[in-house]
Amino acid sequence: MRRWRIGRRLRRARRIARISILLAIAVGAAAALPTPDRSAIETLPGHLVESGERVIGRAADRVTAWLEGRARGIGNGSAAPARELGDTAGPVKKERVRIHRGPSTSGKEDRVRIHRGPSTASRPALSGSVRVVDGDTLDVAGARVRLHGIDAPESAQRCRASGRSWPCGREAARALASRIGDRRVSCEERDRDRYGRVVAVCAVAGLDLNEWMVSEGWAFAYRRYSRHYVAAESRARAARRGIWRGEVVAPWEWRRGRRLPGSSPAARRNDGECRIKGNIGRDGRRIYHVPGGQYYDRTRIDTSRGERWFCSEREARAAGWRRSRR
Repeated sequence: MRRWRIGRRLRRARRIARISILLAIAVGAAAALPTPDRSAIETLPGHLVESGERVIGRAADRVTAWLEGRARGIGNGSAAPARELGDTAGPVKKERVRIHRGPSTSGKEDRVRIHRGPSTASRPALSGSVRVVDGDTLDVAGARVRLHGIDAPESAQRCRASGRSWPCGREAARALASRIGDRRVSCEERDRDRYGRVVAVCAVAGLDLNEWMVSEGWAFAYRRYSRHYVAAESRARAARRGIWRGEVVAPWEWRRGRRLPGSSPAARRNDGECRIKGNIGRDGRRIYHVPGGQYYDRTRIDTSRGERWFCSEREARAAGWRRSRR
């Protein structure tokens, strides 16, 4: 679009210059003729055109140089930003501007072509030793990383198979830790979530851990943010791997308070000694209370409001809660 606008402005300037120069030469030449000699007048246009083309060529060069100077920010000797050429996309330092002057098909004109290359800014890759927080969260080289496109059961979450309850959240974390072992993990950042965590696709020895967790039945494809692992989830469901061998509540539903039929509040609290209370205040702040805290006994957990129990402070912090100051 900018190339088209600049070309249009340049062609308009050339037309105006050509008409003005030809008109001035024609008027001056006609005034210099002593008599209206028809033969002399008939030979005049050829000379005018030849002379005018030379002048127009010089004028075109000056116009092109001016436009080039404006694009480079030196048109008037000051640092003019590239936005004056129609660029409103962002700072100049993030764009590469290349100006090419080449001959037109007539051989007498110069054209300005502006190319904006992609931004040179790139997101850093994380690599290093790893600690598994839960089935979809890692600590990589000291940075908290949320695996992109998947959602594993929460650490305190339980599933049911063959009529018996089992800690599927902790089993998912164990499976991930076992797959990684003591090897280094590399992560490609995709985004940052509202808790400041890096959202990334992580791999160990070339294996996509995000996809592996879903294909082995230890995590859901998180369709809210990506559909990349939907096919892997379908295969795991069909093979009844991991969480798919029985009943399971989607983690995002579990975080909103949904539980398997037959689960009681007492069972939810005592399973796995998950006694930390995750409370949501009237102002929306998420605060957790540990046993022995000043407000622990008076705090009541209402899972319908998104409040929940945690098995450890680490789990509470990873979910976005902060500890009560009392």
